[in-house]
Amino acid sequence: MEITAEQLLTGFGDTLYMVALSLLFSVVIGLPLGILLVITRNGHILENKWVFNVLNPIINILRSVPFIILLVALIPFTRFVVGTAIGTNAAIVPLIFYAAPYIARLVENSLLEVDKGIIEAAEAMGATTWQIIFRFLIPEGLSSLVLTFTTATIGLVGASAMAGAVGAGGVGDLALSYGYQRFDTMTMIVTVAALVVIVQLLQSTGNIVSKKIRRR
Repeated sequence: MEITAEQLLTGFGDTLYMVALSLLFSVVIGLPLGILLVITRNGHILENKWVFNVLNPIINILRSVPFIILLVALIPFTRFVVGTAIGTNAAIVPLIFYAAPYIARLVENSLLEVDKGIIEAAEAMGATTWQIIFRFLIPEGLSSLVLTFTTATIGLVGASAMAGAVGAGGVGDLALSYGYQRFDTMTMIVTVAALVVIVQLLQSTGNIVSKKIRRR
């Protein structure tokens, strides 16, 4: 039994739903953490070795856990939060745990690319810490941050496909349920092609937006 166009569209919708919500919450968590990693490091505007030395290894530990293991390990917590460990909503919880530290590290790398001379000039003008962050640091690193969020979104698309292993829905679930388990080669090809199209659209959009910001 091959998948229908309706099932494929539903899978697309589920994937976009999982990726959009998990990305939103991951950015809300990961962006402040990334900024904190930058400004509390040695020699920066809010140097604090205790905060940095605690936060840095925690993010490294979370990033080192493979998503499929995280998916299973968080089942009790996921069930507590959303009431179930199966389905699209349940997949969002481990996706956030997967993406938030990843985004934090990518944000850190992007903001570290900002010329230190800009920060020093802002300090010389008497700018406060908040002003330096939101009027100098983030605007100067915005082009790189767009690519950062693009990379994170693509990572979430891949992880959401993997979440199909626990019945999360989406294109990945179709690939496993109809393609792999039923040995349906055509379904595998269609679902993989769908994921490739999504990734290419995301990457192209991110590249275009980043270039427009850089030219300003």
